Amino acid sequence: MKKGFSTIMSAQFFSSLADNALLVAAVELLRLSQAPAWQVPALAPMFALFYVILAPFVGAFADSIPKGRVMFISNSIKIVGCLMMLFGSHPLLAYAVVGLGAAAYGPAKYGILTELLPPSQLVKGNGWIEGLTIASIVLGILLGGQLIGPRISTALLGFDLPYISTGIDTAPEAAISSIVWLYLIAAAFNLFIPRTTAPLIPMQGAAALVMDFSRCNSRLWGDKLGQITLATTTLLWGIFGNLRLIVFAWAAAALGYGTAQASNLAGVVVIGSILGAVAASFLTKLDKATNVIPMAVAVGFFMIGLVFINSLATAVPFLIGMGAICGYLIVPMNALLQHRGHNLMGAGRSIAVQNFNEQACILGLGALYVLMTRFGMSAFGAITVFGILVALVMEIIRRWHRRNTVVHREEVERLLVIARTDSH
Repeated sequence: MKKGFSTIMSAQFFSSLADNALLVAAVELLRLSQAPAWQVPALAPMFALFYVILAPFVGAFADSIPKGRVMFISNSIKIVGCLMMLFGSHPLLAYAVVGLGAAAYGPAKYGILTELLPPSQLVKGNGWIEGLTIASIVLGILLGGQLIGPRISTALLGFDLPYISTGIDTAPEAAISSIVWLYLIAAAFNLFIPRTTAPLIPMQGAAALVMDFSRCNSRLWGDKLGQITLATTTLLWGIFGNLRLIVFAWAAAALGYGTAQASNLAGVVVIGSILGAVAASFLTKLDKATNVIPMAVAVGFFMIGLVFINSLATAVPFLIGMGAICGYLIVPMNALLQHRGHNLMGAGRSIAVQNFNEQACILGLGALYVLMTRFGMSAFGAITVFGILVALVMEIIRRWHRRNTVVHREEVERLLVIARTDSH
């Protein structure tokens, strides 16, 4: 890998680690304040809100200045959101501000991969970044659970600055004060991300950007490979984004776990997800990425299987297996999507389109889960609905791709030849 790749990976890991540790702290803040039950699942769509609203602008912004600087600015916005939560803002509002920083961060972190790495290393690069992202999600939830747990939170609350009253009196507040430092570490790595030779593209006016984004979105959905990879990654991330919160309700219902214990359980998924992501980066070539689509149907049935688990001994291997399948699926599909997007419209804009669709799915599915919660549906019922939805939609995508390879055979083969040529 080229010089600077490890710096990008480190910055991404610590920033995402902080995002997910902060999510657990926000869940505990809502619990302690006895907020309505629907507000906990609302955290995921609130985080996704600015991804959707600002989608026409963040890609162009990422292409207009060096991407290392974009990542630093975005991480600074996350720090502001974290401090808002620490000093009394409503967790939903503060986490939305963190989502604002993340919305601008995404096009830069993925876009710089296509600028820094040759196409032959794009799948491997995605294997690393997706593996680390999944690891940071799970480890962040695990870390958040540890920080709000009695042992560490008691130690943190026992630390006092002489003659200064911090106003930090609860376990989640102590956790948030520690999470700020993770964002600061990420910001330090941002400062050392190398400048690539890719040309900068000046930003246009707001109306022009909205029109340009609409064209880019339509162009990627119109591409016979881009549409399949975009549909697949959109659905998988939409489910995964909400599953992080559903697992808290599932662990409480199935195992009787509280917030801290549920976050600890989420840590076991990291083993499978990293193994799956790494395996995909070595075993799957760019032009063969769509071969993994039939496996995605199985993810839905795995989700439904959670309903029948009521012991820790069964849950651990089951969650490892589900993580492995998700990691193996996302890496090659994401790499092919980036390849098509880079060829069609440029790295920053294509990632913005991808983020818009994925986060819109998180927003929509999150709103569905909030409604189900408000009307009294249990965690088991919500997981079953999501599992059936995944299996059904992925089967539709599988048949959609099969139809493309028959009806538009020449075009699909031409695009696969481009991917095969670029990957060598």
